[in-house]
Amino acid sequence: MSLVLGLMALLQTGLLGIFALNYLDNSLEEQMGQQAVHVAKTIAVIPQIISAVEQRDSDFLQPTSLQLADTIDARFVVIGDINSIRLAHPNYERVGQPMYDDDGDYNEPALLEGRPYVQKAIGSLGASIRGKSPIFDSTGETVIGVVSVGFLLDNVDSIIARYRTTLTVAILSAFLLSVLTAIWFANHFKKAIFGLEPEQIGLLFEERNATLESIREGIIAINSQGLITTFNRAALHTLELTDKTPLLGKPIQTILPGSQLLEVLANGEPQFDQEFWVGETCLIANRIPVCQNDQIIGVVSSFRRKDELDMVSRKLTRIQQYADSLRSQTHEYSNKLHTIAGLIQIGANNEALNLIGQETENHQTLIHLLVEAVPDPVLAGCLLGKYNRARELGLHLKVDTESRMTDLPERLPRDQLVSIIGNLLDNAFDATLAHTGAGGEVFLTMTDLGNDLIFEIEDQGAGIPLDEQARIFEKGVSSKHEPGHGIGLHLVETLLHRLAGTVTIDPTERGGSRFTVYIPKINPNHTPKSTKGSPA
Repeated sequence: MSLVLGLMALLQTGLLGIFALNYLDNSLEEQMGQQAVHVAKTIAVIPQIISAVEQRDSDFLQPTSLQLADTIDARFVVIGDINSIRLAHPNYERVGQPMYDDDGDYNEPALLEGRPYVQKAIGSLGASIRGKSPIFDSTGETVIGVVSVGFLLDNVDSIIARYRTTLTVAILSAFLLSVLTAIWFANHFKKAIFGLEPEQIGLLFEERNATLESIREGIIAINSQGLITTFNRAALHTLELTDKTPLLGKPIQTILPGSQLLEVLANGEPQFDQEFWVGETCLIANRIPVCQNDQIIGVVSSFRRKDELDMVSRKLTRIQQYADSLRSQTHEYSNKLHTIAGLIQIGANNEALNLIGQETENHQTLIHLLVEAVPDPVLAGCLLGKYNRARELGLHLKVDTESRMTDLPERLPRDQLVSIIGNLLDNAFDATLAHTGAGGEVFLTMTDLGNDLIFEIEDQGAGIPLDEQARIFEKGVSSKHEPGHGIGLHLVETLLHRLAGTVTIDPTERGGSRFTVYIPKINPNHTPKSTKGSPA
């Protein structure tokens, strides 16, 4: 940048300097020529000069021409007759000789046409600018001679040289100033782009585009005017826009009405895990302000569909349930095996057989009930895992023998169903264990009669005050003070809302709480997915 800007400045000032010098040279020559003609015309009308030329009086004209040349600071004043024979000349030896010996000019415009003119020629006195004017007789009608006034071009060259020196200094000064300015500008510009070279900026731009397209979350960024500056293809797909939808330069409100990006732009407070709706799609968004020199210059938002996050959460919940189930079974059976081994070692074979039979009978009873009442393997596996989890905690999960759950609709997502029942049972385990300790009981009743699937879960906890029942489904609200709680019941309410279901809380005769879940077999909110246009 420094080199290019310096060379451009040098080229521009150099061209301007050459043009100025040439213009000055031509102007000076033209000015001197006009001056010479003006002086020649003035001398040609002097009566004494006219009379002397008519009389061919060189004795008078010779000293007079020298005096006139000295007065007007001219190099020479030459006077000739009608035949171009010199009557006066700075060099007296050339008096009486033809004037065309010097310049080859027969003075035809002046002598034949009677008009003054300017001539540039090299004569016996050197290169000069000459102004020539005809001399008319006393009547003013007949040309009787010619006056030639000359200024040497050496004076013009000295003036041009002086100006050339000045312009050269000006050109070099401008070049130096341009180089210094270019260096300052380059350093300032490089500081603004964090010391990166243009090639590095290009590489980062390509990497930035590739990174944006590799992210599965939608990305949208706006500038300080609220205009969209960046987006990726995932944002178009998440917002159900076409790939050809023009977004760059559009106000964010035309694409996402009610977007909180402008709020973040105004107050500079980041937002995390915020829900917002676009049409019938619920999205989870993070919004972070972009600052430069303590000024907010834009906002970047990343977002994705909430059901994708819920799906990941449900998968993790199921994995956790399976792990808890396997751990509880391993722990329980390990204790039972050690007990049976001890009974056998002390010879208490009958007691060992009774323990084995009791264990087998309890599991067989539950398995038989689940096989008949809950043919769905996913729900049955969840209940069996929770049964073992309760035993590990020292609790008893009792399933009503009259329970039936055989009419599960095919459209009902099984992962959402087991997430609802599993979280409610876990909540019942915690409440019972906190209030009664080991030996407490949790009761589960299920029925699919009518148009709804109904699940009743009773615990032996301390109960839930009426004024607290509406708050327990809020995210982060929990009776426990350890971090990581307050998620289960919030997820239950979210999933029930999606399934058009409801949950009620009632006190029980034992002092605990009864959670009753109603899930319609036909979801009135469920509609076939259709292709939607822009949410704007």
